[in-house]
Amino acid sequence: MLATITSCALVGLEGVLVDVEVDVHAGQVGRIDIVGLPDAAVQESRQRVRSAISNSQLSFPMRHVTINLAPADLRKEGPSYDLPIAVGILGGTNQIPIDYDKSMFIGELSLDGSLRHVDGMVSMASSAREQGIETLYVPACDAPEAALIPDITVIPVESLGRLAMHLGNLMPIEPFVHQSNPLDSDELPPGGTDFSEIRGQEHAKRALEIAAAGGHCVLMMGPPGTGKTLLARAMPSILPRLTIDEALEVTTIYSVAGLLPSDQPLVRHRPFRAPHHTISQAGLVGGGHWPRPGEISLAHRGVLFLDELPEFGARTLEVLRQPLEDHEVTISRAAGSLSFPANFMLVGAMNPCPCGYYGDPTHECTCSLGAIERYRKRISGPLMDRLDIHIQVPRVPYEKLTNTQSGEPSSAIRTRVEAARERQRLRFGQTKLTCNADMGPRQVNQFCTLDAEGNALANAAMSQMGLSARGYHRILKLARTIADLAHSEHIRPSHLAEALQYRQIPSI
Repeated sequence: MLATITSCALVGLEGVLVDVEVDVHAGQVGRIDIVGLPDAAVQESRQRVRSAISNSQLSFPMRHVTINLAPADLRKEGPSYDLPIAVGILGGTNQIPIDYDKSMFIGELSLDGSLRHVDGMVSMASSAREQGIETLYVPACDAPEAALIPDITVIPVESLGRLAMHLGNLMPIEPFVHQSNPLDSDELPPGGTDFSEIRGQEHAKRALEIAAAGGHCVLMMGPPGTGKTLLARAMPSILPRLTIDEALEVTTIYSVAGLLPSDQPLVRHRPFRAPHHTISQAGLVGGGHWPRPGEISLAHRGVLFLDELPEFGARTLEVLRQPLEDHEVTISRAAGSLSFPANFMLVGAMNPCPCGYYGDPTHECTCSLGAIERYRKRISGPLMDRLDIHIQVPRVPYEKLTNTQSGEPSSAIRTRVEAARERQRLRFGQTKLTCNADMGPRQVNQFCTLDAEGNALANAAMSQMGLSARGYHRILKLARTIADLAHSEHIRPSHLAEALQYRQIPSI
């Protein structure tokens, strides 16, 4: 007897519906054949399903079972097909009904019949809703994650035996419903560093506030121990809260990557990723035989912090150039191409020279001018041009370091940042732009106009600083953010002057 059960495959961040066709027929007793480009984990489901059915007090057929995963040209990976295969076998042997139109089954089976966690539940639930699926059967531990997608009924399944009783109308399972809306939260990022704990560095704090308000990329340069890493790790405390759409975007990426905490079905805070400088290109942008999200996608809508920036491989850094412009990364393989979102704030930190003390008034630099030049050239001009803010982080004087008076807290800075972001949201209207850093040439020409004094200042800066067209546009966007923080509708010369000082790269 033939039974067809709907399941789902993951292709990048998208779910694709898969029909699990199970045919129980005469032939070699107890044999199970799986076709439709299954990988090793899918092939091994034969043993898991057999034991799960037997240990759930159900009958495994002593007949030949053929299973087809359609479409046949799509590679099937992972153990999420265990549950639909088991349901198809039980339906094909008349142990449960076989009419499951508008229903989808996803789950990995243990040998005792209980269900285990499956990655990518948000993506699969979203695709199910888009394809008209009304009921989704998932492991109970994944129900909170699947229920983030509205307009679909989520049935939390503890075990195969319990599901069989539900499908046979013997003991129904209640649909999962959130007791409270998990998207409504005023919580701030847990842990981390508050700006009030950082002594001195007012200039750097101001630059990071501007960066957070407009989504701009930052490069911090200074001697060792001056607080560059501490400042970067304090960034999440002043970033605006995630919107509902942004939270679902980030949650989808972490769900597919298998990094979503079991007790947290929704990512509520902006990501902060700080990979080590030994990371590979594939680890940074994503990759693998079947590509998975890399660090730049895991930092989507958040911060990617690269400490000791020149120590990263030159080719590794160069792969950041295209994602910084397009806000997505495309990975091509022989089997096809996949795109992952990568709209992140890049925050880099570096020393001024290999020994770290060039320009430090208290330590003598031991590096030759050639060594310093080679060290700085590890960061290419095109990548440096894409960093909106370049700031010096000098040594903190003893008087400021031992000052017991607390500085401005992150909560106060966050309030100003969120007010500036709200001005940008109203300005961009129904477009997909979320902050000033996302503006293209058309928006720059529309929203970043200068008066006569501002044009004269910009003209002088272009010639003296040797700015490229990209650099000029980035200064205008930076000045627009400074004006937003000042509650100004127009970019004034003072705003432009402050933006220009953040583009000055210290010379050797």
